[in-house]
Amino acid sequence: MSTILTTKSEKDYELLDSGEGEKLERYGKYVLRRPDPQSLWKPQLDEKEWAKADAVFVRDGREGRWQTKVELPERWQAEIGGIKFLIRPTAFKHTGVFPEQASNWEWLRTYCHSERSGAKLRNPLSILNLFGYTGGATLVCAQAGAEVCHVDGSKTAIGWARDNATLNGLEKAPVRWILDDAVKFVEREVKREHKYDGIILDPPAFGHGPTGEMWRIEKDFMYLVDLCEKVLSDKPLFVLVNGYASGYSAIAYENNLLPLLNKFGGKIEKGELTIAESGKNGRLLPCGIFARWSR
Repeated sequence: MSTILTTKSEKDYELLDSGEGEKLERYGKYVLRRPDPQSLWKPQLDEKEWAKADAVFVRDGREGRWQTKVELPERWQAEIGGIKFLIRPTAFKHTGVFPEQASNWEWLRTYCHSERSGAKLRNPLSILNLFGYTGGATLVCAQAGAEVCHVDGSKTAIGWARDNATLNGLEKAPVRWILDDAVKFVEREVKREHKYDGIILDPPAFGHGPTGEMWRIEKDFMYLVDLCEKVLSDKPLFVLVNGYASGYSAIAYENNLLPLLNKFGGKIEKGELTIAESGKNGRLLPCGIFARWSR
């Protein structure tokens, strides 16, 4: 049975509307309009409301850029899911945060706190976050008192994540910031016999490591999951896998986690990540898939 996880409006974030291949969002006091291929329906707000957006992402051939209607700061602060982020619209239409992850962050936060209270578990917990981007999951785990190894192939993303850590008062938290290819890093961790109590994987469909290593999910994902199983501790707590724009079902991710169920017991959850519009109907915008095993 699949679960639908939903991010709802909060003080600094709101999905105002979606439709006709776009979404209208508020980050703090600024409203952004950008493409979203999942919104295959009619908008609820009229075009006059959409036209009020402070910045619009437009495509010019294969290139993309933001058209601003106000003097937009290079970056600004917004708190989403209990984490403060520096928002910065990028040339790839992203903003530096995926709000649909708020439900997973709450799960991580609750799980780390409750499990750390167990007398027989290691304290602090050791968490590995692969494809860590700007640090949402890393900072949630660090807030809960865990030691985190944050791995990403982008120097820019790691710098952004470290800025977010400072913004949250976590600049001195026990986080290792690793610029590396995810597969190569975990291969070395296997050789070093380094173990983790929890692992978070947020792989793209396609990407590159810091020295040009190519990542293709259909080629590399299963191998990486196998490697991750080898670096789990004797009594691991969880493995969380997220997916975006790869065309796969959450069932595919669930099937990769079944060996953990057979080996350690526990349970597996799977489903969709969504964001609810703030309008009267509260329509859900599908944003990705997830599967998570926990003990």
